Amino acid sequence: MGENLVLNMESKGFSVAVFNRTVDKVENFVKGRGKDKNIIGCKSVQELVDNLAKPRKIMLMVKAGKPVDEFIDVLIPYLDKGDIIIDGGNSHFPDTARRTAYLEEKGLLFIGTGVSGGEEGALLGPSIMPGGSAKAWPAVKPIFQAIAAKVADGSACCEWVGDNGAGHYVKMVHNGIEYGDMQMICEAYTLMKNMLGMKASEMQKVFSEWNKAELDSYLIDITTNILKEVESDTKKPVVDMILDTAGQKGTGKWTSQSALDLGAPAPTIAEAVFARCVSAIKEERVAASKVLKGPKAVKLSPADKKAMVDKIRQALYASKICSYAQGFQLLKLAAAEYGWKLNYGEIALMWRGGCIIRAKFLGDIKTAFDKDQKLANLLLADFFKKAIGKAQTAWREVVAAAALNGIPVPAFSSALCYYDSYRSAVLPANLLQAQRDYFGAHTYERVDKERGKFFHYEWTENSGSTTSTTYNA
Repeated sequence: MGENLVLNMESKGFSVAVFNRTVDKVENFVKGRGKDKNIIGCKSVQELVDNLAKPRKIMLMVKAGKPVDEFIDVLIPYLDKGDIIIDGGNSHFPDTARRTAYLEEKGLLFIGTGVSGGEEGALLGPSIMPGGSAKAWPAVKPIFQAIAAKVADGSACCEWVGDNGAGHYVKMVHNGIEYGDMQMICEAYTLMKNMLGMKASEMQKVFSEWNKAELDSYLIDITTNILKEVESDTKKPVVDMILDTAGQKGTGKWTSQSALDLGAPAPTIAEAVFARCVSAIKEERVAASKVLKGPKAVKLSPADKKAMVDKIRQALYASKICSYAQGFQLLKLAAAEYGWKLNYGEIALMWRGGCIIRAKFLGDIKTAFDKDQKLANLLLADFFKKAIGKAQTAWREVVAAAALNGIPVPAFSSALCYYDSYRSAVLPANLLQAQRDYFGAHTYERVDKERGKFFHYEWTENSGSTTSTTYNA
């Protein structure tokens, strides 16, 4: 991604100096992909700094964590006040907040920026989500907005997000939503494969059709491309030859952890993370499959199969809406917690092009927030309320059919439970509070009293009237 970002910047008229601790990589790049371009290869940090105009703008593309801190400390002695260090990796947002404060104390500026779009996006136009030292934004804005992806009206998929760790937080939530999107597509795939008995070539045609309507997105597009690939030697679809164990780099986990910390309901993102965890215990699953039995498959007629494919499409769309609703709800709670002034319409725009979760309906999300900047939840916007109202019968039938056939669909089902929970005026938490008060005197609020007043009931003759301190951990 670093190489491609350099080539992207150079193609937009910027001179770029490059450095890598493995000097051979610099030389190979300058003589190879960077040949005859306005790119300066540097063999030392001193040479890199000497080739940059002030305020110097140095962008790091290194592994998140300790390597970022180590390289920042290497750079500091060479820099002057007002110089800017940019971290373009997938750093955890608390680290970005810490680094921003650390460098500002030294008179330097720091930007932690999420960059999404993979290698191709980095070259042709990624989604860029910068945050950190606001004073640094005017100096990097022309560069970032020049290299970023553009939407139909020419707007760049890059805008200032907010202070300290805001940029990397938004990128983290983007990746959490990405986990959910990918898992939901996989669930649609497994339902068609294992419940309907469809082959990869048949599913490829289905995904291709889905990509022409409301599900139009980068991930549906690449799924279409994946399903059509056949190995030349085995004559089997490539996807069928790939072992079913998924990896992860931690951003989905961070999103789920943050949701728990903030008390934000984000079950679909969490279930997508857990699905990858379950996939990783391949040997255990193989052993379990030999002793744990499920239901017999429910056979469907050709007409019923065709109808079910369309129901799966509707389930995918409705689940996708709920996943994004959870992501934006998390952003709102994070903004309140950390004092960020996030523009949710702008965030939707930044995700509209270049990034992995880019999708047609992000335009509808931007419209919803432009119409009501204080929108509590995407599910309450007219567009999405109508969309789920139209799809929910099919959605419920798909989740039920999956259960009857013993096919796991954790993202579909958790999204449906989220929807049903959010629309419920009354949940069984009253019994839960009674249980807590019974065994721990944790108290409860009453339906006939104002909020904020707590009561205790003497459930047994040994209960007593002393209550536990009430707090939310």
